[in-house]
Amino acid sequence: MKNSIQILLEAIHPLTEFQRNAKAHLSWVNKTGRPEILTVNGKAEAVLMGKHSYEKMVEAMEELETLKSIRRGLNEMEKGKTIASATVHQRLRKL
Repeated sequence: MKNSIQILLEAIHPLTEFQRNAKAHLSWVNKTGRPEILTVNGKAEAVLMGKHSYEKMVEAMEELETLKSIRRGLNEMEKGKTIASATVHQRLRKL
């Protein structure tokens, strides 16, 4: 099941409105921790989010990449696609 972010209707704004009231929009995303969708000609074109929310998202993405790498390594171990550490050390000494 895919998680989806619920965007509140009140968090969808035309880009021109954002340009006129940028400070208020920045205050809202930082206060609520929720993103805003900025539209051009009625279509979503950009997402505005606060610094703290962005930092949390980046941390979560980095953690996810780490977990994916660990899972990939474990799968390779289960398939026997690994090299003994002694062999690796020997090869490194020869370099």
